[in-house]
Amino acid sequence: MNKAQRKWAILLAVLLAGVFVCVAFANAIQTAWGGIEITEGVLPTEAGDLTYKLYTPKGAENAPGVLLLHGYQNDHETCAAYAIELARRGVVVLSLDEYGHGASAAGLVNRGYVNHVVKTNYGEDSEADGTFKKIGGSVRYRILMNFSNLSFFDERYTTDDAGNRLTDSSCGGNAAYEFLASLPNVDARRLALSGHSMGTWSSWSVAAAYAGTPIEPKATVLQCGELFTDDAYDSDAIHFNNVLLLQAKWDEFSYFRDYERNVDDALLHTPLRANFLGTTVENAAWNKTFGSFADGSARRMELLYTNHRLTTHHAGGLAVALDWFADALGYENTIPVNDQIAMGKEWLVLAAMLLAVAALIPLMELLLTIPFFGKIVQPLPSRAGIKTKGKWWRGAVITMLIAGFTYPFMTQLGHALLPLPEGVFRMTVGNGFIGWYVLLILVMVVTGIIGARGAKKAGTYDGFYGMGLGSAEQPNRIAWGTMLRACVLVLCMLLMLYGVVALCGLFHGLDLRFIWPFFKTFTWERLGQFFVYIPVFALFFLLNNSKIMASMRTEATYEKGFRGFLKNWWRNALLMVGGILIIVLIEYVPFFLGVGPGADVLFGSTFGGPFMSLLILFVPQVVVFSVLCTYIYRRTGSVWVGAMTVASLAAWIVTGGSAIL
Repeated sequence: MNKAQRKWAILLAVLLAGVFVCVAFANAIQTAWGGIEITEGVLPTEAGDLTYKLYTPKGAENAPGVLLLHGYQNDHETCAAYAIELARRGVVVLSLDEYGHGASAAGLVNRGYVNHVVKTNYGEDSEADGTFKKIGGSVRYRILMNFSNLSFFDERYTTDDAGNRLTDSSCGGNAAYEFLASLPNVDARRLALSGHSMGTWSSWSVAAAYAGTPIEPKATVLQCGELFTDDAYDSDAIHFNNVLLLQAKWDEFSYFRDYERNVDDALLHTPLRANFLGTTVENAAWNKTFGSFADGSARRMELLYTNHRLTTHHAGGLAVALDWFADALGYENTIPVNDQIAMGKEWLVLAAMLLAVAALIPLMELLLTIPFFGKIVQPLPSRAGIKTKGKWWRGAVITMLIAGFTYPFMTQLGHALLPLPEGVFRMTVGNGFIGWYVLLILVMVVTGIIGARGAKKAGTYDGFYGMGLGSAEQPNRIAWGTMLRACVLVLCMLLMLYGVVALCGLFHGLDLRFIWPFFKTFTWERLGQFFVYIPVFALFFLLNNSKIMASMRTEATYEKGFRGFLKNWWRNALLMVGGILIIVLIEYVPFFLGVGPGADVLFGSTFGGPFMSLLILFVPQVVVFSVLCTYIYRRTGSVWVGAMTVASLAAWIVTGGSAIL
C-alpha cells in the first residue's frame, strides 16, 4: 500500500469509526443511559405483519402506556422524541410502523378508500352545495384523497356505490393498541395515544374503536390534526377523552385540513374550533385548557411556531404533551418537561449519516487504485467548450426556472394522477418524483440536442466526451465500458453504506436519518421497488450531471485544490438546487407574510401540501448530492460514477421506508 492509499484508508477508517461512535452515543440517549429497554418486534394482523418499537422503562410495573402513530411518508422512528421523553418518565411506549410504512408488510391500500371526497370539514359538508363530490382516478389518488375519511364516520363517508369502503383508518393502530393493553407491565386502564399528521386520523380511529371499553384511551394528543363535527359520526356512542391539538403556525397542510390558508385567530374563532374546546366562539383561546381531566372533557389547542414536519420534535409542543399525558393518566412527571434529551439522538444520527456518506469518497479513491476501476479515470475535456460568465448565467437561470416551476405540478400529478401501473410503481412519493424527472429528462434531451447543434456550428463541439459520457479516446461515442465499470464501483460503495446501516440497526436499533427516514435496510418488497425506480432515477441524474457538471463547465472546473473545488461546487449546487430554492421562496415568503402558502395561493390547493412540505428535506439532500457529484466529476473526468451514486442514494431514500401501496 503506497502513501496515497494509506491516506485514504486511514480517512475511511476514521469516518466509519465516527459513524459507529455517533450511533453508539445516540443509542445511549434513546435508552436514557440504560434506563429504558428497547425492543423491536412484529405484530401479525389479517392485513399483514406490522413492525413496531417498544420502549419500556427499567423495572416498569403497572405502568401507563402510550401508542404513537407517525405521519405520511414517515415511520416509527419519527415518533422517537415522544417515545424517549415519555419512557424516561415511566411510561411504556409502543411506536408503530403503520400500513404501507417502515418495515410493515401491510400496504397502504389496506386502509381502504371510497370514490368521494369532502371539500369542507366533515359534518359541515352538503351534497346540495357541492362540497360532497364523487371522484375517479387511480387507486392511489382515491387513497390519498380519503386520508381524512375515518372508518367510524357515518356510512355515507365510508362506503360508496361501487362497493368500495374504508376498512381500517387506524392503519393498524387498533391492533397495536390492543397489543399495548395486553402487556403484563402495562396498566390497561391508563392508556393514551398520539399521532402526527396522517397519524392523527389513525389516532381518532383508535380512540373511537375503544371508546366506552375497559381500555378506552384516557387522552389523545394530535400533532397537526383535523377536527370534525359530531354529525360526522355516532357521537352518542363514541366519546373522546382529553384531547390536545398541537397546531403548527406554518402548516403546509392547513388548507387540506381546515380549508383556510392561514392558522390565525380567525381560524380559532370558528364554530368548529369553539365546539371542540367546549366554549363559545368569543371565548375560544390558544394555549388554554378547557374542560376537566376528571370527566374526560379536557380540551386544548396549543399554537406552535413551527411548520408541519418539525412539529414532531418541537420542544414546546412536546413539553405541553408530556404534561397532558401526566394529567390524564394520573402520574407525576418526576423529570421536568423542559428537560429533554431526544434531539441529541437526532443530531448524533444526522452526524453519523453525513459521515457515512462522506466515507463513500475514500472508498472510491481506494477502489480507483485497482486497475479494473482505474480505467474509469480520464482527463477532463478541453477548455474549448467552457461557458463564459454571461453564457453560464443565462443557462443557469433557464435551468433553475424550468426545474423550479415544473416541480409543484409534476410531482403532485405523478403522486396520484399519472397513469403509472400501480402494481409496479407502488411508492407514492416516488411516483411524484417519477413524474417530475420524466418531464425534465425530455427537456434535457431536447435542449441537449439544440446545444450540440449550436456547438458544432461554433466549432466547440467535443462530442459525448464533453458531455461527460464519452472518453478521450473515442469522444463521439458513449463510453459503455466506463459505464459498466462505474456501475460495479458504485455497487461496491453502496454495499459498504448498506452494511453500515445494517450494523447500526442490528446493534443499536437505529438507521441513518434526521427525524425522517433516509437510509434504512430493505425488506424484500422494498428492494424490489428500488430496482423498479432506479432506471428512471439513473437516467435523470446522468442527464442532469451531464448538463450541470460537464456541459456547463467553467474555468473553475479545472482549478485544482480545495479552492478550485469550492468555486466549482457552488455553481453546480446552485444549478442542482436553485430551482427548488425559488419554490421555497414562493411557498414560504407569502406564508410568513400572512397571505398563505404560496403554492396554494398561486397554483391552487391541488399543488400544495405534500411536495411543498418535502422541500425541507429535499433541499439539503440535493446540496449533499452536489458535493459528491462535483468531487467525483473532477476526479474521474466523467459523470458516470457521480450520477449513478446519487441516483442510487435518491432511489434508496424513496423506497427504503416511505409510503407503499
